[in-house]
Amino acid sequence: MAKAAKKKSIITDKSFQFLKNYINNASPVGFESSGQKLWLEYLAPYIDESFVDPYGTAVGVINPGTGFKVVIEAHADEISWFVNYINAEGLIYLKRNGGVDPQIAPAQRVTIHGKKGPVKAVFGWPAIHTRLGAPDQKEPQPKVDNLWLDCGARNRKEVEALGIHIGAVVTYQDGFDELANDYLIGRAFDNRVGGFMIAEVARLLKENKKKLPFSLYIVNAVQEEIGLRGAEMIARRIKPDIAIITDVTHDTSTPMINKLIEGDVQCGKGPSLAYAPAVHNKLLSHVEKVAQDKKIPVQWRALARSTGTDTDSFAYANDGCPSVLISIPLRYMHTTVEMIHKSDIESTIQLMYESLLTLTPKTNLKYL
Repeated sequence: MAKAAKKKSIITDKSFQFLKNYINNASPVGFESSGQKLWLEYLAPYIDESFVDPYGTAVGVINPGTGFKVVIEAHADEISWFVNYINAEGLIYLKRNGGVDPQIAPAQRVTIHGKKGPVKAVFGWPAIHTRLGAPDQKEPQPKVDNLWLDCGARNRKEVEALGIHIGAVVTYQDGFDELANDYLIGRAFDNRVGGFMIAEVARLLKENKKKLPFSLYIVNAVQEEIGLRGAEMIARRIKPDIAIITDVTHDTSTPMINKLIEGDVQCGKGPSLAYAPAVHNKLLSHVEKVAQDKKIPVQWRALARSTGTDTDSFAYANDGCPSVLISIPLRYMHTTVEMIHKSDIESTIQLMYESLLTLTPKTNLKYL
C-alpha cells in the first residue's frame, strides 16, 4: 500500500526563516522596538496600513474603516534584567524586568544593551567545591541579590567605557534551534511565537484572497510581562468589537508540574482553549465549533479569576469586548530553552484563520 502524502505545511521557508530571526532578536520589556521593526517589515506585504502607538505596540490593519473591528493579538516583549549597580571591581548587579527566574541565571551568557551597542557578559557563579562551606550549611541558592554579571572589565571605569550604564537592559543569549520530532527551542517563544502566528494569519488571508466583512487589526503589544500594559493601552485606542488573543500555556506533561493545579496540556496535541471569566462563553463556543468543523485538535484548561494574558485587558476595556484566548503549549516557560511543537504552531494559525472567516458583524455574541 502506498504511503499517504504528507500534509503540506502552511509555514513557508520564508516565514520559517522570519521566525528564526525574530526569536534570535532581543525584544525586552520596554525596549521592544527592534523586534517590532522586524515584525512590521515582515507583515507589510499582507496589510493595508499600519501604525505604532506611543509605547511601541505595533498594529497592522486589513480592510480599515468598516466600523466593525476585530483584533488578533500577541505580545512582543520578553523577560529581561536591568543593570542596577556596578561595583568598584567592575562586577554588575541587576534588577528583574519581568518574571525572570534567578534559578536559571548562573553561568548563562547574556547581552548587555548599552549606549555604545551590545556588550557580551556572563552570570558569574562560584565553583561547587568553593561554595559548599561547612557540612551543616545549606547550599546557597541563586537570588537577585547574589547574582552578578562579569563582562571582562576590571573596574567600574572600564564597565562604563563600554557604554554600560544604570538602567541598561540585559537579555539572555541563547537562541533558536531545532530538536528531534519537530520540536523547536528558543529564548522568548513566550510570546514571539504569538507575533509570528498572527502575522501568518495575515499572510494566509492575503495569499488566499479572502475578503473580510470587518476591519482586522493585527496587534503585537508591548509590556505584557509586567502587567498587560501594552494591551491595556491599545485596547482603549482601537475599541475593538471582538478580540482573539494568542499566548503560550504550560505543557504539564513534564516532571515537577502538578496536573491537579495546572491541568492536562501537552505539546503536539493542538492549541489550548480556556474557560475563564474574561473569556466570552459564546465566542469560545464559536471557536470550538470551528475547531470541530475543521478537525483542528484542541485541548482545554480552566483559569481562575484572571487568565494572566492580554485577554484580560481586552475583555474589560471600554464597554467590554468579547474576547477569547487560544494558547499554544510550551515547555520550560521563562527559561532560555522554551520548547514548542511545530504542529501546534500550524494548528493555532489555522484555528485563528478559520475562526476569522466565520465571523461577521452580525455574529450573535449576546448572552441574553
